[in-house]
Amino acid sequence: MADAVKLSCATCGQMNRVAADRLAAGPKCGACGDPLLDGRVIEFDAAGHDKATRGDELPLLVDYWAPWCGPCRAMAPEFVKAAKALQGRARLAKLNTEDNPQIAQRARIQGIPALVLYRRGREVARLAGARPASEIVAFVQNNLG
Repeated sequence: MADAVKLSCATCGQMNRVAADRLAAGPKCGACGDPLLDGRVIEFDAAGHDKATRGDELPLLVDYWAPWCGPCRAMAPEFVKAAKALQGRARLAKLNTEDNPQIAQRARIQGIPALVLYRRGREVARLAGARPASEIVAFVQNNLG
């Protein structure tokens, strides 16, 4: 595969290589068959977060949140809309900071909701506070060129 992109499977953790021209076609994991890019928000655990933020080659936007956070809960439907709008160009995921405080500390999350955009193992940009879907999509697009 000349122009391939590495993506980790949110279900089984397997790293997959997907042809760049097939990203919009709904690729599936070679190991478990679950969708890799279906426009849904991924719910990460610590291992899934680390594998995706370090290994995925497609841009990844992570929403660091907690269930007790009102603004986090208010933004959740907007984040889902943004995931659908960015399907095939970026993946969107959530990490519960209450369940994963070590990840939040390592990612230097000081307030929630916090959006951090990763690409090829590096943090590209971050945005604090609840945002509408249009601002989330614009944030990703503006920071990826």
